[in-house]
Amino acid sequence: MKKIVIAILSLVTLNFSQAQMTGSTPRAPRNMNGGSMNVGRFYGKIVDKQTDKGIENVTIQLIGNKYDSATKKMKESILRTVFTESNGDFNLEDLPIFGNFKFVATAIGYKKIEKKITFGISLPSGNSDGNAMQQMMALADKDLGNYDMTPDESYLQDVTVSTSTKQQFELGIDRKIFNVDKSLVSAGQTAVELMKTIPSLNVDIDGNVSLRNAAPTIFVDGRPTTLQLDQIPVDIIDKVEIITNPSAKFDASGGNAGILNIILKKNQKNGYNGNLRSGIDSRARVNIGGDINLRQNKVNVFLSGNYNQRKSISTNLANTNLFTNPDTLINSGENQTNLGYFAFIRGGMDFLIDNRNTLTFNGNFNRGNFKTEALQNIDSSNAAKYSYSNRNSMSEFNFRNLGTQLSFKHNFPQTGHNLGADINYNLSKNTRVSDIGTQTFLPNGTPKNNQFLQRTDGAGTNEFFTFQSDYERKYKNDTKFEAGIRAAIRNFETENFTYIDGTGAGNYTLNNRASNKYQYTDKVYAAYTTYSFKTETTNFQLGLRAESSDYFGQLKTLAGADSTSFSIKYPISLFPSVFITKRLQNKQDLQINYSRRVNRPNFFQLLPSYDFTDPQNPSVGNPNLNPEFTHSFEFSYNNQYGKGSNFLATTYFKYSDNLITRYVYKDINRNYKDATDSLFYGSYINANNSYTYGLELTNRMAVTKWWDLMLNFNLYNTQINAVIPNQIINNSLVSWNSKVNSTFKLSKGLNLQINWDARSKTIIPQGGGGGRGGFGGNQTLAQGFTLPRYFDIDVSLRKEWTWKNGRVFSANLSINDIFATHVYTETNAIYFNQNTDRLRDPQVLRFNISYRFGKQDFSLFKRKNTKAEQGGGMEMIPQ
Repeated sequence: MKKIVIAILSLVTLNFSQAQMTGSTPRAPRNMNGGSMNVGRFYGKIVDKQTDKGIENVTIQLIGNKYDSATKKMKESILRTVFTESNGDFNLEDLPIFGNFKFVATAIGYKKIEKKITFGISLPSGNSDGNAMQQMMALADKDLGNYDMTPDESYLQDVTVSTSTKQQFELGIDRKIFNVDKSLVSAGQTAVELMKTIPSLNVDIDGNVSLRNAAPTIFVDGRPTTLQLDQIPVDIIDKVEIITNPSAKFDASGGNAGILNIILKKNQKNGYNGNLRSGIDSRARVNIGGDINLRQNKVNVFLSGNYNQRKSISTNLANTNLFTNPDTLINSGENQTNLGYFAFIRGGMDFLIDNRNTLTFNGNFNRGNFKTEALQNIDSSNAAKYSYSNRNSMSEFNFRNLGTQLSFKHNFPQTGHNLGADINYNLSKNTRVSDIGTQTFLPNGTPKNNQFLQRTDGAGTNEFFTFQSDYERKYKNDTKFEAGIRAAIRNFETENFTYIDGTGAGNYTLNNRASNKYQYTDKVYAAYTTYSFKTETTNFQLGLRAESSDYFGQLKTLAGADSTSFSIKYPISLFPSVFITKRLQNKQDLQINYSRRVNRPNFFQLLPSYDFTDPQNPSVGNPNLNPEFTHSFEFSYNNQYGKGSNFLATTYFKYSDNLITRYVYKDINRNYKDATDSLFYGSYINANNSYTYGLELTNRMAVTKWWDLMLNFNLYNTQINAVIPNQIINNSLVSWNSKVNSTFKLSKGLNLQINWDARSKTIIPQGGGGGRGGFGGNQTLAQGFTLPRYFDIDVSLRKEWTWKNGRVFSANLSINDIFATHVYTETNAIYFNQNTDRLRDPQVLRFNISYRFGKQDFSLFKRKNTKAEQGGGMEMIPQ
């Protein structure tokens, strides 16, 4: 019987091997059941040559000869593609057991591995005994051992350090990457709180983000978004990329401080994995969410959702001295509470059409409700009179956001040769209502007049469409050519109706002067090209981007006579970029780079209409604003020293021409037809110029096996030169900010993290919006809006329990701003000076739990074969 089995197996394998051998007549290999005899398995581990630790998500490809039914010839093809597990392990299963193979392993930041491998199986001889079968099957399950991957020191475009265990902060010459799962203090919160923990970034008390004292452009997954940062839950974010001086490949408009790219979570491992999470804080705010990812061969499906409650409490004290005759002193105090919720759902699918073509679709839906209640007391006095008033306000903001993306990528046969395209569509809608009641009192405490009431109703739609296509071609002589095109179209519509009542009885009448409807369309078209080459020790990248824009805005006031429209067509502008990197010995790099960027005025800055939505802070745009152009230079030194340590020093210089800046001026009260008093208005103007230069130092140290330390310090000088009505401004200030992230590994699975943030007095961050992800953000106030020195400390403790099959349960306890830090501001103008003291959400205790699960199952969507599981592939042999 054994001889019969061996004879049958020999016939099958002989037929298969003949098809594999070159020089013989090729035929499609078949076994007796009509299927390929694929019972072999290679397995092993990929480790970092320097650290000897396993590397996760390494792409493993096995290449061999495969019968092509069209040409009826053997053709070299990719037989299997897998990714390594978290510990570096890999498995290549269901393989033909005869023939030679090529093993290829690639990972970002590492040199490629190529090996020729074989099972070493030869056909059994005619007189073989029954042990031949067992020996052959034993060889079909082969351990390749450990393969060492060497870090690629010449890798320029991404980070220069990559290990199996991701560091919290990874440093590279052209960008920095912050891995969110290593941040303990921001668990269960929004992207605003996350940005506070990231070195190089500053977040003010209103949630506006600045990078090197300027407002950056916010991207989500590499594309613009209509989402605000406080509408993105931290739990769905994988990492944040900080690109301080983007090349010509990136959008040139929308900020003068670089790009913050928020990368959302999406796992591409074979099998399934997921996460369930929940949390609560000392204000009874609840957050709950989860995500699931399924991948089998050509299909990858992912889905995630989050629900976050909101309760924010703040106080604001302000002292204002008006330079009137006589001077008037105004003291105000405000208590404000923000309530609400938002929910976020995201899902998508990757479809690998074949080895060279991938189609991806994903979408997200976000909705929420924010409510604000505030009580403000105002005292006003001078040598002639004294009065005080109470101001109650209530507002509600409802929003919905829908985002979709469809992308396609084609890989040509040559390595590094690909073409991709994607379409993005974002739609955001909102409604808002606010009620403000003001009661003024005489010195004896009796009401001076009836309560003055104001109600505002409004709604808006923000539609954003982008198309982008990118082409990349690498050549054998270490050169690379890239080119692409991009179109971005934004349609914005909004309406505001303001009603007033001077009787206090709720008899509202429409205020035509403060009510309006307006819309605008902003179109930006761009094309870019970059060319990279390198010598033995130096890398060069030259880039050029061309952009043009077309802007149309229309305002319709209910007064009729003030209705207006305007159209602006900006000509084609060129934006060059240059990156030169010199590799030194002992893992050191030097780089010098240059880029040019533009900040075009937005609709609110151009709108020539008075906005009295807040009657105490009216504003008006300036239709004569010009675009602001910024030239940025950087010189960087990067040193990877020791094990897990990295030092990066960067000197930078930014010069802005026609800086869009905000200023305050005094004029008559235009809110009411017969008003005789005056008001202070905020508006915008192009400053003559502005420049910033500084030195930023970042040092990540593995001090001991149980202590990781990240130090960041930025010292800079900002100068603004502007001519505004009745005043010449030359505002200059030397400032600094510093951050310390310290993580202690107290025991197995138990980590303590302390974040410290300090800032000195500084001019308000430059830039015309973008710091919160949509539109808005800080503009420079030419008269010298400054922030005196302050610091805050956040502390978090996390415990993880790890079980078999990759299951992990974690509990996280954190507290923010443990010393209740106050934020002080100062404003100086020719008409007044003002000092404020603000405090928001200090000493909030949070508790969060999460459960991760998953299995690397390569047959998740396949029907199980019981015989195969029991017989190890022997179902191909007749029983």
